Amino acid sequence: MADRTYKTKLGAPIELLLLGDSIAAGLGADKPKHTLGAQLARRTARETRRAVRLHTAAQVGSETSMLRSQLAALPRGYRADVAVIIVGGNDVTHRVRTADSIGHLRDAVTSLQAAGTEVVMGTCPDLGALSALPQPLRTLAAVASRQLASAQRDLVLGLGGRVVSTARVVGPFFVTQPETMFAVDRFHPSSAGYKRTAKAMLPSVLAALGHEADLPSGHYGPGVVTRQPSSLVGHRDAAR
Repeated sequence: MADRTYKTKLGAPIELLLLGDSIAAGLGADKPKHTLGAQLARRTARETRRAVRLHTAAQVGSETSMLRSQLAALPRGYRADVAVIIVGGNDVTHRVRTADSIGHLRDAVTSLQAAGTEVVMGTCPDLGALSALPQPLRTLAAVASRQLASAQRDLVLGLGGRVVSTARVVGPFFVTQPETMFAVDRFHPSSAGYKRTAKAMLPSVLAALGHEADLPSGHYGPGVVTRQPSSLVGHRDAAR
C-alpha cells in the first residue's frame, strides 16, 4: 500500500492528503511506491527532514463534484497539513460545465481551509497531449482542458491556495517523451511520469508547509502576479 508513514525515524509526521482523480490516485504506476502520492511523500520527507504520513482519498474516474464525497469519507477527526488536488480531466471528457466544476472545487478548497489545511492545486492537464484521443476530439479536449485549468488557477489563488500548472511544468515531457511518460494505456502517467510529476509538484508543497523559496516557472503562490510564456503544448498561463 502506498498509504503509510514515510521516513518514520524523523518523527513529527506531516499529514499529506491526495484528492482528485486517477492521476492523484496513481493509476498507471507499476507499483504502489511509484504512485504520485508515494513519490511526493518521500521527497517531502527528505526535504523537510520530517516523517510524512500519506492518505490517498483520490479515486479513479472522479470528477470535481466527487471531491465532496472524498472529504466526507476521511477518518473522523482527520486533518491534513497539506492537501494536493489534481482533478478536471474527467470533467472535460464528460462535458461538465466549467462553472459547475469550479463551484464544486470552491466548496472543497474552502472546506479544507476551514479545517486548517493548506491547499496545492495541480491544474487540469492539457488533454491535447493525449495522442490516443482521435481528432477532432483531441483539439476540443485541449481547448476545454486549458479553459478549466485557467479557471481552477484563478479560483484557488483567489482563495489563498497554491497552484501548479501541470500543463506548464510537466506537459512538455509528456509531449516529447510519450513512450516513457505514459503508461501502456497512453492516457495515464507511467511510473516515470509520476516521478516527473512529483518532482514538479514538490516546490509548491514545500512552500505550503512553510519552506519558502523562489518558486519555478508554472508555480503560483497567493498574491503572486506572474505571466508565463507559451509551453510546448500550446498552453498560455494568463497573467494574474
